[in-house]
Amino acid sequence: MTRIIGLTGGIASGKSTVSNLLRQAGIPIVDADQVTRQVQRPGSSALDKLAAAFGNQVIQPDGSLDRAQLGRRVFADTAARQELNQIMQPLIRDAIWQAVETFKKQGVPNVILDVPLLYEQHYDEDCDLVVVVTVSPEPELRRLMARNHYSVAEARARIAAQMPLKEKAARADVVINNDGSPAQTRQQVAQLVEHLQSTR
Repeated sequence: MTRIIGLTGGIASGKSTVSNLLRQAGIPIVDADQVTRQVQRPGSSALDKLAAAFGNQVIQPDGSLDRAQLGRRVFADTAARQELNQIMQPLIRDAIWQAVETFKKQGVPNVILDVPLLYEQHYDEDCDLVVVVTVSPEPELRRLMARNHYSVAEARARIAAQMPLKEKAARADVVINNDGSPAQTRQQVAQLVEHLQSTR
């Protein structure tokens, strides 16, 4: 029986690092961001729906989605963000669970469901275990500014738009704190892998 482990965290918390370490340990990953990009590939019905809802300016000349343009369009507009979710979430959800089902048929013991909005989109309800990657506010802000070239105000606004990281951590079964060194993060992931392997 395949166990589903939800993985989430705050923006710039280091979730992708943890996800990569779990993949290196041999645990299959269903990455919601990768699934989303596949669902939104050029020529897809999803892209047609996004263009109809938000205008052709969200489609680049090569037919791919202009994610930066779409992000600017929906970030400060709650109604637009809700419309985006109504269009995309059913398509993404179906693709995610199809991927999980494929791993189940292969009989893998564990599969990681890497979803940034795990709690917000209620994926946690179908997980056997939830892992949350946390980081303190100051390094989170600093990392986000460096990674996305945001101003302080832009970075703070993006962080504030998400469910508070403390709330996610309080609901988690396992918390990986990413404030320390890469070696300390690797050690925590190794402990998680050992736990997963010993409780099959």
